[in-house]
Amino acid sequence: MRAWQFTGAGEPLQLIERDMPHPGPGEVVVKVSAAGLCASDVHLMSGKHAELLGKIPLILGHETAGVIDGVGEGVTGFRVGDRVVVSGNKDYVPGFSVDGGYATHVLVRSTSLRSLPDGVSFEQGAVATDAGQTAYGAVMHSGGLQKGQRVGIIGLGGLGMTAVQLALANGAAEVYGAEPRREVWDAAIKRGAKEVVEDAKQFGQFDLDLIIDFAGYGVTTAAAIAAVRYGGTVVLVAAPVTEATIPTPDLIRKEVTLRGSQGGHPGATEAVLAHMQRGELEIPAEPIRFNEIPEGLKRLEQGGVNGRLVAVINTDAQK
Repeated sequence: MRAWQFTGAGEPLQLIERDMPHPGPGEVVVKVSAAGLCASDVHLMSGKHAELLGKIPLILGHETAGVIDGVGEGVTGFRVGDRVVVSGNKDYVPGFSVDGGYATHVLVRSTSLRSLPDGVSFEQGAVATDAGQTAYGAVMHSGGLQKGQRVGIIGLGGLGMTAVQLALANGAAEVYGAEPRREVWDAAIKRGAKEVVEDAKQFGQFDLDLIIDFAGYGVTTAAAIAAVRYGGTVVLVAAPVTEATIPTPDLIRKEVTLRGSQGGHPGATEAVLAHMQRGELEIPAEPIRFNEIPEGLKRLEQGGVNGRLVAVINTDAQK
């Protein structure tokens, strides 16, 4: 098998070859068809959040879909040839705690697998496991969306675009976006956003019940607290900065609920895949090749990627 391995902060990924993994009890080998690239991997490679890693060196990649290639003793519910996605929990995440999907094959616990429904592509299945379930957790778990509510989404990247669709699919009356990159406004409108503004400070005119901050630059969270209605909820998802100043008078006077959201809630990946199967959700994703993974991560670091990047691997497994 071949893989891109992380060896240390500030170091480029190394292309390695190693023997094919063999599944032990309760394990499966997945022949990877698609692996999503995530900005969190960029942060890990720079040395941020190193405490999340179970080991170094490590094969990154925590958005993985493919076909089961080997089954260990005691595995039930899955067999060779099944289409699956890999969806870990907070204690076991391939790509963080163990080797992940920037590889032709990955060895994982069978408990981390979810069936990939017919009609959902490997690329969409891969991004469902992180971009999808993270957005779902922010909207439905931390945000507690109720039918008929008005929702604001700050940051219209892959997560934000996903959240727009998920909020509408789960009963939001209206969804508004805040994004300075005007080139993505039309895409957000096509996905159901009623209106897009340049700055979250402009959200005040819409009397929003729930605002989800996928930008997380401090000033965006402050703007959300100032703009949300009395008794409303603000959810913070991204954390590119480690500290922020918020308007405490607004927080207190308006009795705003401020919550964090990390994702990884039980059932979220399955819910996202169901929305995809029903045609209610398509996460914007650009395909790249396996050998372009390092270049793709550099693109994420530099900014300007609209949606998600997904490495297409082992295309013969999709036939």
